[in-house]
Amino acid sequence: QVQLVESGGGLVQAGGSLRLSCAASGSTINTRIMGWYRQAPGKQRELVATITRTSTINYADAVRGRFTISRDNAENAVYLQMNSLKPEDTAVYYCAAGSAGSWSDQLYYWGKGTLVTVSS
Repeated sequence: QVQLVESGGGLVQAGGSLRLSCAASGSTINTRIMGWYRQAPGKQRELVATITRTSTINYADAVRGRFTISRDNAENAVYLQMNSLKPEDTAVYYCAAGSAGSWSDQLYYWGKGTLVTVSS
């Protein structure tokens, strides 16, 4: 099992930046796909970005060019750099992990989330 804890959320003005961190414990992330999802009020959870064990990256169209996902296997952590934030980026952001050693893109382990609020 891997436990995930997000941090770095907060209140920021439109056009600003935030960096989210996801610290993993209980197991290493180096052979897992990792991802960030978000859920805005009244909406379903949606993909933000994923990064595979070989660092192949996928972004949602809504964030491509503004957000950057990265991983540091030595630190057992994943990050999400968010630039040019918009009010519609307001959501709870969740870190997620796949199974160790799997080439599947399924994410099974979830953190509790960190709230990002972007004011206009």
